Amino acid sequence: MLKTFTRLLIPLTLLCIQANAELVIDVQGVAKPTPVAIVPFGWEGQAPDMPLDIAAVITSDLKRSGRFAPIDESKMLQKPTDGSDVDFQDWGFVGVEAVVVGKVIQSGANAYTLQFQLFDTFGRRQLIGYRMPASRGTMRGAAHRAADMIYEKLTGIKGVFGTKVAYVTALQQGKERLYSLIVSDQDGENEHKIMESKDPIMSPAWSPDSRQLAYVSFEGSKSAIFVQTLRSGNRFQVSGNPGINGAPAFSPDGRKLVVTLGGVNGNPDIYVLDITSRQTKRLTTHRAIDTEGTWSPDGRYIYFTSDRSGGPQIYRISANGGTPERITFEGSYNARPRLSPDGTRLAMVHNDRGNFRIAVMNIARKDLLVLSSGQQDESPSFAPNSDILIYATRQRGNGVLETVSADGLIRQKMASGRGDVREPVWSPFPRF
Repeated sequence: MLKTFTRLLIPLTLLCIQANAELVIDVQGVAKPTPVAIVPFGWEGQAPDMPLDIAAVITSDLKRSGRFAPIDESKMLQKPTDGSDVDFQDWGFVGVEAVVVGKVIQSGANAYTLQFQLFDTFGRRQLIGYRMPASRGTMRGAAHRAADMIYEKLTGIKGVFGTKVAYVTALQQGKERLYSLIVSDQDGENEHKIMESKDPIMSPAWSPDSRQLAYVSFEGSKSAIFVQTLRSGNRFQVSGNPGINGAPAFSPDGRKLVVTLGGVNGNPDIYVLDITSRQTKRLTTHRAIDTEGTWSPDGRYIYFTSDRSGGPQIYRISANGGTPERITFEGSYNARPRLSPDGTRLAMVHNDRGNFRIAVMNIARKDLLVLSSGQQDESPSFAPNSDILIYATRQRGNGVLETVSADGLIRQKMASGRGDVREPVWSPFPRF
């Protein structure tokens, strides 16, 4: 039993890892992308150049989604910056289905307006016309927001370009490893080091408002759960009991955590911890190992991994307690449950003929779809639009992150510049 659960209680983060947090993204989509054009944005300002190439950011976002193929600037027959100058016949000649034009206008020392228009070239009509304020510090975020709006209008799926990803890295320094908790934009830009330690850092989890991260730290050679506010850097310990303190996950209202606790001589069990009072409520009392709890989006249930049936499987229990119900039956190993934000799918690590891969189960139909193709894939996390997952895998001895669409058709590799990254978790949508 202990050997079986090594993967559950000691994630691959603890392997020897060398890391540089900068992510390089390689799209490996198998679906045919839609041709679009993002025309270079115009600039009306005091300096010779605009602070950020908006068109380049939008182009990168749409291309990275795997659903769109932005054409090269050299193939554009015209480069308008205003919708009144768009010639639909020219764009029809180059075969694009949609075109984006826009400009950045400076109105003060650090005040700008980003405006853009999206056109359906076949229907010869405007789909979006929008303008938003920005500063130098918020301009990249404004570009991501524009890309989100374009993506949603063209696909019907809410865009996630303005979201963030947290992950753990570890850099080998002589005989020691330096662990870091990193937060970056979903494209790998604007990375920030949230926490750094010579002791392992594990299991990051976002608060519903994206303002805090919970995580496990092994400072002083013992596990403890911390909650840290990103803007201020302030953190506080919420659980440091003897034995196991692990696998935190925020409740949908952000007031509680589901955690795995276990005394020195006791089995790990699922608890609900009130963040303010630090009071805990024990949900499971089985002699089996119960771990990796996560909330359903409506807060009614907690899904978790247990070997009470003889091997790791996923169960759920009412958040108020009761009798656990087994959820997974296909295969001998299903672990690390994560619910899609819309509540329709359950992601997990699934043993697929000896390989640990990411799978998704439709909760209503109970059918299982294997999405990844590695041998040691782990830590699935849904994007807030429920359409994409991020997870960790290993390739050629190095750890990389990958994303895959929930239907398995579009996959991206997100490799760090010099080594490995682990335990990714996708943020909720930002609250403006």
